Amino acid sequence: MTTVENTAYRYRTAAPGDAEAIDALDGSFTTGTVFRVTVADDGFALREIAVDPPLTKVFPEDEHDGDDAVEEDDADSRTFVAHGSSGDLVGFLAVSYSGWNRRLTVEDIEIAPEHRGRGVGRTLMRLAAEFARERGAGHLWLEVTNVNAPAIHAYRRMGFTFCGLDTALYQGTPSEGEQALYMSMPCP
Repeated sequence: MTTVENTAYRYRTAAPGDAEAIDALDGSFTTGTVFRVTVADDGFALREIAVDPPLTKVFPEDEHDGDDAVEEDDADSRTFVAHGSSGDLVGFLAVSYSGWNRRLTVEDIEIAPEHRGRGVGRTLMRLAAEFARERGAGHLWLEVTNVNAPAIHAYRRMGFTFCGLDTALYQGTPSEGEQALYMSMPCP
């Protein structure tokens, strides 16, 4: 079990008993900007634009499932959790490794709103990068909706860059009208 501690948070590999707290975590966000996607025959462009009133997004319950995130028997998947000083779970990150393309995929990351901007996501991503190195990954990869500007900014600060777009991923879902942006970074 991986455990990292600092003055405010304790990080470790998730255990099956964490599933309920992972499911209860508030992954919603509010943003005053979104990334507008313009698609052309030869590629796409992104432009950050203001939205007024600010957009609040609450992810439907079935979009993530903590039970799936806490698989103990899969050597190529891992979930890391962060606990605050009170012992409550304040964030998690679930990843899976694919050997054929040496990619570590960030399946899900959520930080409780009152703990964002305090380095929790960055530390969880460092644990993911450590796991990626153990597996021999060449890069880390993730998908994020174009309306989640706060997460996009955080990922860019961590070293991720845009690498792709899927304009159809969310069709027929509660996120219809949004576009999936893909980001990656070399394994540090």
